[in-house]
This record gives sequence, structure tokens and C-alpha cells, in this order.
Amino acid sequence: MRPTPNLLHRYANPGQFLRLAHALLPWLSSGAILFLTVGVIWGLFIAPADWQQGDTVRIMYVHVPMAWLASSCYLGLAVCGVLSLVWRHPLADLAAIEIGPVGACAAALCLITGSLWGEPMWGTWWVWDARLTSMLVLFFLYLGHIALIRAFDEPARGQRAAAILALAGVIDLPIIKFSVQWWNTLHQPDSITLTGAPTMSMMMLWPLLITTIGFTLGVAAVIFTRLSAAIHESRARQLLARSRLDRRDSQAA
Repeated sequence: MRPTPNLLHRYANPGQFLRLAHALLPWLSSGAILFLTVGVIWGLFIAPADWQQGDTVRIMYVHVPMAWLASSCYLGLAVCGVLSLVWRHPLADLAAIEIGPVGACAAALCLITGSLWGEPMWGTWWVWDARLTSMLVLFFLYLGHIALIRAFDEPARGQRAAAILALAGVIDLPIIKFSVQWWNTLHQPDSITLTGAPTMSMMMLWPLLITTIGFTLGVAAVIFTRLSAAIHESRARQLLARSRLDRRDSQAA
């Protein structure tokens, strides 16, 4: 009897992945729309304003999910790097190409919304705060990864270099997470931790969690869509190249 392939090898096959994506995309998209609709309406119109920050605090319903997604997508790049360098997973490099721009957009939105939040609270659009600076470094890491993976005429060289950069850049993730504990910063401490009770009202916490789930499902849907399109594009290129070779052979004959 043939051994059953594990999950890693099963979805290394592009056809298997496309079937998985086709099955999951409707659920991811529907879930994203549902959670975002409920979370945004709750957060913007029902949840109370903060007693110190007023209605400005409502920016967090975009800012916090974008910060979470920026770090999560980069962790995804690092996982793709391991799969590419160690197991030569055929979809890992393709996934890294598609995750990079999505994560960069999340990091950019995190920085923009953070500046919009910080200006009325701190009196300035930007400070070289530990968390802000480490998030800016993450954004530049994304830009470096996007440029590096496309920088070589031979795709394998760019993919290998980008995978190494993704793994090296992982060190920035714990700095982002723990910067408010390690240094005295202007950025407020985390309101949600694994070791203690939330420090915000449950009427603010629930819409924050719901919008975070909604944005996460939406980003997952975008990545699955981009990766599926990239697989179809790769197949089309292979068929076109094969067609040109066959035509050249027939002309030579």
C-alpha cells in the first residue's frame, strides 16, 4: 500500500490547492463581509467613545487589525521561506510573491492610521517611538522582499534571496510586540494580553475582535485569490511556451 501523503505534500500540488481555494473562497469572502459589517457598525456607531480620547479611539478598529495582519503576513513569508529553503515546496515561493504586497499594504495602513490617531493625542504625526519605528522597519522589510524576489533574471535566485531576508527579518516581530514593555514609549501598552484581563470596556473589545476576524478573513480571501490567479498564470505561460516550441519544431520539420 502507498503511504498517505501528509498535508504539506498534498497541497504542494497546484491542482489540489486550487480545489481547496475554490472550496474555501466563498466562505472566507462571506465571513469577511459579515464580520466587517457587524464590527464596523458596532465600532463606529454603537461602541462608546473613550473617556480620554473621545471618538478618536474609533481608529483602532482599523489600526489594530492592520498591525496584527502586518505581523501575521510577515510570519507567513518566513514560513514560506522555510518551506522553500528546506523542503523545496513548489508553491512556497509563489505564495511569498503574493503575500508580500498584501502584508506591505497592511503595514502601510497601520502606519497611516497610527499617525492619524497619534496627531490629536500626541500633537504630532510621527515620533521615533519604539513600536512605530519597528513597524516602519517591518514595512521596509516588506518593500525589500518585494523588490528582491523580482530582482534577478533567474527567478530561483531571487526567491532564495527573498526567503533568507524573510527569515532574517523575523527578529523584528518580537520587537514590535514587546517594545512597549521593553522601553519607555509614547505608545500605549497592550490592552489585550494572554496573561491578564483586557483593560478596555467589553463594549469596545467585542467590535475590535469582530473587525479583526473580518479583516483576517478578508486578507486570507485576497491571498487565496492572488495565489490561485498566479497558478493559472503560470500554467498559461507553460502552455504558451510549449505551444511555441511545438510550432518551432513543426516549422523545422
